[in-house]
Amino acid sequence: MKLLSSLLIFTLLSFRIFAQCDGRYQDEIFNTVSVNTVYYSDVYFDESHKMDIYLPDGDTVAERPVVVYLFGGAFLTGSKNNTDCVDFCNYFAKRGYVAIAANYRLSNNPILFSLDQNLQYSTVLKAMADLKSVIRYIKKDYIQSNILKIDTNSIFAGGYSAGAVTAIHSAYVDNISDLPISPVNVQSIANNIGGSLEGDAGNFGYSSRFKGIFSYAGGLNDLSWIDSDDEPIFAAHGTNDNVVNFNCGPAFNLITTLDLCGIGEMSNVLAANGIIYDELVFNGIDHYWPVNGTGNSNFSNALLNTKNFLYDILPCNTTLGFIYNSKTVNIYPNPTLNNIHIELNNNVIKLINIYDLYGNKLEEQTSNNISLVNYSNGTYFLEILTKNSSILKKVIKY
Repeated sequence: MKLLSSLLIFTLLSFRIFAQCDGRYQDEIFNTVSVNTVYYSDVYFDESHKMDIYLPDGDTVAERPVVVYLFGGAFLTGSKNNTDCVDFCNYFAKRGYVAIAANYRLSNNPILFSLDQNLQYSTVLKAMADLKSVIRYIKKDYIQSNILKIDTNSIFAGGYSAGAVTAIHSAYVDNISDLPISPVNVQSIANNIGGSLEGDAGNFGYSSRFKGIFSYAGGLNDLSWIDSDDEPIFAAHGTNDNVVNFNCGPAFNLITTLDLCGIGEMSNVLAANGIIYDELVFNGIDHYWPVNGTGNSNFSNALLNTKNFLYDILPCNTTLGFIYNSKTVNIYPNPTLNNIHIELNNNVIKLINIYDLYGNKLEEQTSNNISLVNYSNGTYFLEILTKNSSILKKVIKY
C-alpha cells in the first residue's frame, strides 16, 4: 500500500522533548475500560464477524488512534476472547486508544488444511478480507455517526501468529496480480473471494488501508511483496519459533504448508526498501510466548515496545525545528551494512547526533564518516547541525 508519505515519515522524528500528544498514548491514564461487542460486517452476521471494541471510560478526546488486534491459532482455532487479545486491548485502551479485538474466518478441517495449499491460501485471503472489513467499518463509523471518535490517519493492525500473518499480508500484498498463479493459482482464489483483494466481507465504499503493523510471531509468504512505499512495522519474534520461522521456512516445519518468513529475514528486505521498522528478538524462545498475555514477561515487553513504536508514528507527535530530509545533504550508502558518508553542500558540519527510533540519543560525532558497526540492524536518525540549520536524515542499517 502506498501510504508512508514524507509527512508521515516526519512524524517518526518525535524526540521526547517535542512530544505533542498531550500526555496521551504512553502512560496509563484511564482506570477503567468499557467493552462493546458488534458485528463488523454488513454481509455476514455470525460469530466469525464479531469484534469487541474497548473504549476508555470518561475520555472526551474527539479523535483517537485505533489498534486492531487479531488472535493466533494457525487459522484453525482461537477467538477475540483469548487472553492476549484482552490484555493487549486493555493495555492500549487505558492509554487513550480505541482498541479492537476481532474474530475472523477460520478453516474447520485441520488435516485438510495442513495438506492443501489451495485451502491455506483461501483461508488467509478470507481472513484478510475480514480484517479489511473491520478497517472499513471503523472508517464508515467516522463518516456516518462518529460513535468511536477515531482518527482515520491513525489506524494500526496486527496480532499474534495467524493474526499477525493476516495483518502483514493485508498491508504488503498490493494487487491480485502480485499473487502467484503456479503451482497454486492464488489469483484465481482471490478473484473468487469478492473479486478483489478487498474481499467479500462488506462495508464497501471505504478504504481498507491502515498506517502501520505490529507483529507478534508473524511472517510473510513472499518477501518480494515488500516495496519502498509499504507501511512501517514493529515485529517481536522468538529465534526458536518452529511454527512461524524466525527466518524463512514452511509453517509448522511441514513440507505441505506455505513458507513464512519472520523478522529475521524480513528485516533485510525492509531495510533495503527503506521501510521504517523495529524488532524485538527473543533469543532461544519458541512460538507461544504471547498465549498467556501479560502473564508472560516477553508479552509485556512486546507491549511496551509496540507502544513506543506506535507513539512515534502518531500524527499528533511532531518534531519542531528540523529540516527533514534536506536535499542539501547526501548520505551514502543508505541503507548500509556498517559505514556511511555525509556530504553537505555549501555548509560546514558542526555536530552530528545519532538517535534511535524512539528518540534516544546514542552518540555525538563531528566527522562526516560514521561507523555503525557496533549498532544493531534497524532505523536510526542523524541530526546534522550546521551554523544555520538542523537537518534530520533517516538511516537504515541492515
